[in-house]
Amino acid sequence: MSKTEIIEFVAAETGLTKADSERAFNATLKAVEKGLKEDKKVAIVGFGTLTSKKREAREGINPATKERISIPAKNVVTFKAGSKLKDALN
Repeated sequence: MSKTEIIEFVAAETGLTKADSERAFNATLKAVEKGLKEDKKVAIVGFGTLTSKKREAREGINPATKERISIPAKNVVTFKAGSKLKDALN
């Protein structure tokens, strides 16, 4: 499902205009980003938890050239699905 499809779905479900739905969706994404940057965690009860974790620097291998490369440290986002989401999928 694309961002456009989500916005259209939200507009249909709530009766909001597509423009209002897009603003609400963009604000939600900003809130999630802010939560991950500041608190390192965003929990949405029943849906799941997004967590920001630091991945340490490591050595890797370029599959095309088989050359060893250095992969720098970076922050990554992990997601753990909540019980309601798991139940909805099964």
